[in-house]
Parts: sequence; C-alpha cells; structure tokens
Amino acid sequence: MKPLLRLFSYTKRYTPALVFSVVLMGIAGAMHGMLPLLVGTIFDRVLRPESPDERVRLPIPEWTGIELHLDQLVPLPINNIWTLVAVSILLVFLTKGVSDYFGNLLINFVGLSAVTDLRQRTFDKLIHEEHEFFQQHSTGTLMSSTMSDIEKIQLAVSQMLADWFRQSFAALACVYILFQADWKLALASTTVLPFVLLPTARLGKRIRRTTRTAQDHVAEMNQILQEAFSGHIVVKAFLAEKLESQRFWQAARRFKRANLRYIALQALPSPIIEFLGALTIVGLLTYARTQIKAGEMTSGEFTTFVMALLLLYEPVKRLTGIHNIFQQAIGASERVFGYLDREPRVMERPDAVSLPGFRESLEFDKISFRYPNAPQGFAIRDLRLRIERGEVVALVGPSGAGKSTLAALLPRFYDVEEGAVRVDGQDVRDVTLASLRRLIAIVAQDTFLFNDTVANNIRYGRPEASQPDIEAAARHALAEEFILALPDGYETVIGERGTKLSGGQRQRIAIARALLSNAPILILDEATSQLDTESEVLVQRALANLMEGRTVMVIAHRLSTIRRADRIVVIDQGRVSEEGTHMELVNQGGIYQRLHQLQYVDLDS
Repeated sequence: MKPLLRLFSYTKRYTPALVFSVVLMGIAGAMHGMLPLLVGTIFDRVLRPESPDERVRLPIPEWTGIELHLDQLVPLPINNIWTLVAVSILLVFLTKGVSDYFGNLLINFVGLSAVTDLRQRTFDKLIHEEHEFFQQHSTGTLMSSTMSDIEKIQLAVSQMLADWFRQSFAALACVYILFQADWKLALASTTVLPFVLLPTARLGKRIRRTTRTAQDHVAEMNQILQEAFSGHIVVKAFLAEKLESQRFWQAARRFKRANLRYIALQALPSPIIEFLGALTIVGLLTYARTQIKAGEMTSGEFTTFVMALLLLYEPVKRLTGIHNIFQQAIGASERVFGYLDREPRVMERPDAVSLPGFRESLEFDKISFRYPNAPQGFAIRDLRLRIERGEVVALVGPSGAGKSTLAALLPRFYDVEEGAVRVDGQDVRDVTLASLRRLIAIVAQDTFLFNDTVANNIRYGRPEASQPDIEAAARHALAEEFILALPDGYETVIGERGTKLSGGQRQRIAIARALLSNAPILILDEATSQLDTESEVLVQRALANLMEGRTVMVIAHRLSTIRRADRIVVIDQGRVSEEGTHMELVNQGGIYQRLHQLQYVDLDS
C-alpha cells in the first residue's frame, strides 16, 4: 500500500475536486443498487394484474423508520403503478448517468493533474542531477521512466481510479441490498469472494515484477532507437541496418513475452469469478424453489436478490482487474520513485552564499578526484594550480591525463574528494550553483545545439536577450554571414543537434551563445579539434573575440591552438608535470617537447 499511497499523495492539491467526484460516484453507486429493487417491484406489483391499485413503497431501508410511497411524491393516479415505476427507473438512470459523467470527468482531471505534476517533478529532478548521473544512466532508460513508466501510472490514477470508485460504490450498494433482503442468504452467497480476492492479492506481486521487467524492455527499445537514429550515419557507413533491426527485434520480442505474462496473470481472476458465480446462482435457484413454494419468498424478492448478486459480481470482477492495473502502476513507479529519492552527489548546501562576481583568481588547491567505481584509481591526485583574472592558461597532456576532468571540477559537475576548488578564495562547495555557473561559459568539441531556431540557440543562456544583442553576438562570433544566408535567417530551424549546419558553423553558433552569456570565465575544451583548416581559422578568430577580456582555460591536443597562451600547464597522470610558455617548454626536454615533436617533427619527416 505504501507505494500506492505515495502515488495518491500527488492528488492532495486537488482535494476539493476529488471529494466532489467521490460524492458523485457514491450517488451513481447508490442508483446502481436501486435497480434490483425496482425490478423486484415490477415482478411483485406491475406484473400482478389482480392488485392494480396497490401502493408502491420506495426502497428505503427499514432501520430509518421512514415509509414512503411513490404516489406520495408523484402526482399520478394511484392505480397507474407502471407509470410510477417507469418514472422511477428513468430518474434512477438519469441520476446515475449525470453523476457518473461528472464524477468521471472530475476524477480524471484530478488523476491527470497529479500525474502531470509527478512527470514535471521527475523531469526537474533528473535535469538537476550531476554529470556523473547521466554517465551512469542511458538516455533510453531516462526517457522510458519519464514517459512510459509514468503513462502506466497515469492510467491507474486517472481512468482506473475513476472506475475503482464507480465499481466500489456499486459493489457496496449491491452488498447492502443483498443483506437487507436476506442476510443469511447473502452471507452464504458471498462466501466465494475470499476465494477470488486472496489469489488476486497474491497475483499482484507477480504482476508488479512482470510490469517492471516489461518497462525495462521498453527502456531497452528506447535506447536502441535513440542510438540508431542519432548515429544513423555510422549505421549506414558500416552497413549495420540489419544488425540494428535484429537488436530491436530481439528487444521487442522480450517486451512481447513480458506483456504476455502480464496478460495471462491479469486475465486469470475473471474466469474464476464467473465459474464461482455460476455455482452460487445454481445453489440459489435450488434454494429459491423451496422458499417460493413455501410462501416464505416472493418471486419479486428472489428476483431482487439474484439481480443484486449478479450486479455484484461484475464490480468484483472489474475491481480485481483494476487491482492488477494498480499493481502495474506500482511496478512502473519503482524506478520513478528511485530517481526522486536519490541523493545527488553534488548538492547545494543550505547555507550556500551567492558569488557577487569574479574579481581575482581561480585556484585548484591540492585537489584529488576519482570517478566512482573507477578501476584506474584517481583521475587527479594532489594537484595545485592558480589562474589569475584575465590570464589565458592552456592545459595539455596525453589522452586520459585529467585535463577535461580538471575543467569539469570548476563548475562543480563533480566534487573533489580532497582539497578545494576556489573562486576568489571561496570554496565552490560553499556557494550557490547558479551564481557559480553564471560566471562560466563552456565551448566544447562536441557542440550541442537544439532543434530550434538560430536565434533561440544563441539566446539559450539569456532568454531575455533582445534581437540586437543576438545579432551582435553572432557578428563577433563571425557567424552573421552564414546565418543571413540561411532560408529564414535567424529564424531558421537548424535540426537536431544542428545537423543542417557544418561543423564550423555549429561551433560559431556555440561561440555566439557563450559571447551572449557574457561570463567572465571561459572553458574551451577541444573547441577546434574536429574542424578542417578553413573552418578552424574562422573559429580561431571567433574564439579570439570571445577570449578578449576573459579568464580562459584552454584544453587542446593541437598545440597550434595554444601557442599564444599566457601559460601552458602540462598535465600527466592527474598531476601538473610542467609549466611555462610555449618557447620555455618546447626547449625543456619534457612531455611538451615530445608532444610537439610528435605533431610537427614526425609530420614533416
């Protein structure tokens, strides 16, 4: 019950609508229970021509002490009993229909609103997770949880919740009618219910596990789709369409098997209920024959009892199916609640202060860091580095030396295990994430652009930026010429990840975005490594405009891009091994000289 109650806790904001819908469903259930009484009245009164003037008593419980007849409410001749009963039937169905319609509408409003809140909260939690989280969880899994898992929950807390109230009140009304008519017979007739409800409850756990398995296969299919579509060029280049088709087919088959197991479990209670119901009806008919012959029960009373019993079995059957769907929702919610309950590794402290700006220096103060569960140990070990305001510092070194890791520690994508990263002497763990990251702009080798207009991609960090500001940033990024040549200029939609642009054009859009953010600290992570010579020249000029007046950390394998840096820092095995200008290091006989020879001397030979 705990996961289910947690799901329904999201309906608290909509309590008035929920309460009103429950009242309406209660009225609809009561009207459902009046149908057997009216049918019994037809058998005992309307179909007895020998007593046409007999007054028709309304089905009001005896314990109320109220005795009311239809002719007291409806101004019709007393002898027209059928008219009275017909009006009653119409009123009952009208009341039931109106109550059911508006009750269903309200309960679906509550359910859909609650699930929308849950989906938004899940997205907000995921989007604020640290960098490590997205490295550990595939995109397909996260998409499946945000969409497919919550769709299962949505079905339970909207449509099925409405049906649960509807069937529950209908069942209660039928049970009341049964016990009012003959409590001993009612008790005997309902003894079969435990034989249905207990196995159904046990099936719920298996259904929950099956649902979780099925949702895992949905996540697997989402991941295959995402990789195959995003990497379609690689798929085509290596003639791997058949391979991807086979991967998807196997995942789809696993999903089908899991769904078939769920269907087999979910459908099991229905035939059991129907068979036990048939046994009960046969027993009742046998009992009724003797009771009617003895004059202890009228045909109308028996008809009322049997009809109430038949009307009871349908809600019970529906409720077992609804129970299974709730179990399915609980299974789907396990991963969602797992994400919501996860404690992030990078957290903002309650007493965090806001950085007013950047004035003096950046400092990596004897820091050590390793990736969680990393077999290779520390990525950075006991590293010291200070960067003064306005200084351009290049980080170079072999692949895997820790350059990108060091840059990722500054905006707190990760937290160091030892030491501290400081901005103006302030430990970044003691300041708000927003004030810290507002000071930093990043241009990476893998430029990510959104499937939106050029203008919206440039203003991404500053949604309030005006069109002149956007155009000025594009001009300084040397992007204005090609932007104006696009079909719709700044309003051209550039496709997923900017696929309608060349690599150099994408980089210049990213540079314009960084320029518009106007952050005083800039991180350039291999920003020109994937460009051809002509594009690199344009991007280098744009980067020069971007770097002007800023404190810059440049990560590059191409040494030609960092010759003009104020200082070059060589990182090797997570430590600072060399430091100086290009001319100092190239003649020093260390790692930098070797890297320089590999790129130039060997190339010339």
